[in-house]
Amino acid sequence: MSTPLSLPAQLAELQYILDRMPPVAAMQIQVVSYADGMLDLRAPLAANVNDKGNAFGGSLASALTLSGWALVTLRLRLAGFDADVYVADSHVRYLAPVYADLHAQAQAADEADWEGFLATFAQRGKARIGVLARQPGTDGKPAAELTGRFVAFPRR
Repeated sequence: MSTPLSLPAQLAELQYILDRMPPVAAMQIQVVSYADGMLDLRAPLAANVNDKGNAFGGSLASALTLSGWALVTLRLRLAGFDADVYVADSHVRYLAPVYADLHAQAQAADEADWEGFLATFAQRGKARIGVLARQPGTDGKPAAELTGRFVAFPRR
């Protein structure tokens, strides 16, 4: 366990990691904020557009997955853990076309327990947690939604 950095420093570190992955850099994903248990990533539509002029489904799936990964990574780091985080499984539903910038918002799934996740990681050196990530749509409904499980292992 290490001494955690401040939240702004942790968000900057996540951005640094994302910028070093060529496919993610091409998407121009930006870490926007973390508040009230929700991590917010954004990416311009222009870098993620399909032949119909709306958001490419693969970019939506990637942004949603990355927001979940970043959320779990952030929570571990804020607790002082250096871990590798992977998506174990996920399901994406595309509910409406997106004609605006990508805006992936991730939070723990309703049944998820951060304290239990962190305690399990501290005790066993591995843990998993459910995440819900959404691309906002219109009328308060999501345009796309990812449900997934993310796993953490100690960094080697």
